[in-house]
Amino acid sequence: MKKWIPIIVIIGIVILAGAYMASLNNRLVTLDEAVNAQWGNVESTYQRRADLIPNIVSTAKGYAEFEQETLIKVTEARSKATSITIDPSNITPAQLEQFQQAQQGLTSALSRLLAVFERYPELKANEQFKELINELERTENRINVERERYNEKARVYNTEVKQFPAKLFAGLLGFDERAYFKAEAGAENAPDVEFDFGN
Repeated sequence: MKKWIPIIVIIGIVILAGAYMASLNNRLVTLDEAVNAQWGNVESTYQRRADLIPNIVSTAKGYAEFEQETLIKVTEARSKATSITIDPSNITPAQLEQFQQAQQGLTSALSRLLAVFERYPELKANEQFKELINELERTENRINVERERYNEKARVYNTEVKQFPAKLFAGLLGFDERAYFKAEAGAENAPDVEFDFGN
């Protein structure tokens, strides 16, 4: 009987290790899917912004025919921002940086567009333009909220992946750390944005 004790202990250890690996895998899958779903919310919000731009440009064209260069830059920045796709299950810091740069390029182009059209009182008074700009502002706020939520989901996931003993097995199970959104250079300085629609 004594010769069976080591075999029973080994079988017990294997069963416990297997149960732990299964439990860890399920927990990491749940957290991973939460990060992926939140990334979908981030992309959806950025897409909402991209969808507003053609309407803003179209409305503005009728009031400022000679500001074509600004309108073209916004359209090009939108095209670049929407051309970058990222696999949410494998977001690297470099991919996220590239994504952020393209989105920042679009934000800058939109800022220039809005600054140029401050010179057009008729456009500023246009109800459709005002509603589009208000919707853009709401969408920009939503982008920030969704990015913060993504970072929180990524933090919870990354914490689980990096904690002992999970970190010993996470890589073996195919779970790697996720990248975070980071503040843009100069983000510590508040932007100076004013919309005066004569209200």
